[in-house]
Amino acid sequence: MKLNLKFAGVFLIYALLFLNACLMHDSLIALVSAFCGITYTLLAGKGNPLCYFIGLTGSAFYVYLAFVNNLWGNCLLYALYFVPMQIIGFFKWNKHLKTDKYEIVKISLSKKENIIFFSLTLLISIFIIVIFANSGDSNPVIDGLTTVFSVLGMYLTVRRAIEQWFVWAGVNLLSLIMWVMIAVKGAKVYSTVLMWFVYLLLAAYFYILWKKELAKEV
Repeated sequence: MKLNLKFAGVFLIYALLFLNACLMHDSLIALVSAFCGITYTLLAGKGNPLCYFIGLTGSAFYVYLAFVNNLWGNCLLYALYFVPMQIIGFFKWNKHLKTDKYEIVKISLSKKENIIFFSLTLLISIFIIVIFANSGDSNPVIDGLTTVFSVLGMYLTVRRAIEQWFVWAGVNLLSLIMWVMIAVKGAKVYSTVLMWFVYLLLAAYFYILWKKELAKEV
C-alpha cells in the first residue's frame, strides 16, 4: 500500500508538471529543467547516487533560464558550481554506500559545524547581495541569498548530511517567490515555479524520512 501511494504521488507530480506546461504554453526549456530537477531531488532523497546524472542535465537547462532572466547569481552558481559538483557528488556518494543496497549512509553534522557553516554563509550572503545590487541583477536580495545558501546546500548534499534539507527548504521558498515574481511579469516559466514548489514539499518530506532513519541507527 505504501509503495502504491508513493508511486501515485510521483505520478501526480509529473502529471501536474506536464498539464501545467500544456495549459500555460510554457517554455520547453523550463519544462525539461523542472522534470530533471524534480527527478534529481526524488533520487537524492532516497540516497541514490544516480541522481547526479539527472542533476547534471537539469543544471545545464537551468543555467539558460537564469541567464535569459538576468539572474546572474543563479546563472553563475549552476554553471560554475552545480555542474561540476554533480560529477564530484556521484563519486563521493559511491564511496559511502550501504552494504545491502545501492544507497548512501546518511550523517548529521555536529553543533560546532552547524554554527560555523551557517554563520559564514550569512556573512557571505550580505557581501554577495551588495555586489548583485550594483550589477543590474533583477532581484539581488533573493538571488544573493539563494546563490550562497545553495552552495552550502550542495556541499551538505555531497557530504550526505541531513542538515541539507533545512538549507534547501529555505532556498526553495525564496526561489519560489523569485520565480513567481518573474512569471507575474510575463515570462513563460510556470514549470519552474511549480518545480520550486515541489522542491519545498520534498525538502520537508525527506528531512522527516532521513531523521527517522538516523534515529534507528543511534
